[in-house]
Amino acid sequence: MRLRCAVLDDFQNIATTVADWSSLQDRVEVTSFTEHFAGEDELAVALADFDIVVTLRERVPFPASLLDRLPRLRLIVASGMRNSVIDLAAAERNGVTVCGTQSSPTPPVELTWALLLGLARGIVPENNALRTGGPWQSTVGADLHGRRLGLLGLGKIGGRVARVGLAFGMEVTAWSPHLTKDRTDEAGVELAASKEELLRTSDFVSLHLVLGDTTRGLLGAPELALMKPTAYLVNTSRAGLVDQDALLTALHEGRIAGAAVDVFDTEPLPAGHPMRTAPRLLATPHLGYVSELNYRTYYTQAVEDIEAYLSGTPVRRLGRG
Repeated sequence: MRLRCAVLDDFQNIATTVADWSSLQDRVEVTSFTEHFAGEDELAVALADFDIVVTLRERVPFPASLLDRLPRLRLIVASGMRNSVIDLAAAERNGVTVCGTQSSPTPPVELTWALLLGLARGIVPENNALRTGGPWQSTVGADLHGRRLGLLGLGKIGGRVARVGLAFGMEVTAWSPHLTKDRTDEAGVELAASKEELLRTSDFVSLHLVLGDTTRGLLGAPELALMKPTAYLVNTSRAGLVDQDALLTALHEGRIAGAAVDVFDTEPLPAGHPMRTAPRLLATPHLGYVSELNYRTYYTQAVEDIEAYLSGTPVRRLGRG
């Protein structure tokens, strides 16, 4: 009897075509779900008869309360090697192995610049106007060359974003709670004296931090008030880094020139959510990791993870180093 594998949030319906699952066909029956399960009760019912779950990034939480309701579940494969929404201790207690996959930092870097450039040059309103018979040229683009890019975070993604900023001729400064001058010197950027100084002096601010106890709510109303009224904010990292209500207020009141976000407190974003209609906001549906290369890596390695688990030698186990 074949095991049953559920692939969650396969919105583009490509999980079984972007990778070769044929090595599992005699042992595993794969079912792809293209719609998101909104709540734990709905998820518990949908997954009751599955032995394996492949989940995308940190979109679907697996707390102890859910894992306790899935006695048949034996393996979770999550894309990426970090996942804060799977209760690893509860998984182990329930006999569930949790594995990950590699993930490239390149796609979120590229999306960061797509959003930043889209904001700076008014791409969306100008395109909409062009397609609907609106005015010919209604915005004046913000220059990048000679302007200051402030990066909150200078890790694998932030460091790459910095290199692109330098290539555009921008002044790049960075800050994070534990960032050192050695690291900024290595990246060829300036170490900001404080978060507050970075916000006050930057023309563009981009976030590239891991969400945790020290970074949650890093930018609230007081911090957003420090930004120039001509400055732009870009967040392709985690929604929890920014107080969403404070950001909405800043956008509605015109306290900053604009923002671009790819991440939200609730995903998918509910219909009627204020983020869908906020002024001065360029928003995308968490596309940072959504690229052909990443998807091929995720699902190819998901197959590898399942094969290894079935052979009794799990690989890329989360929480095991």
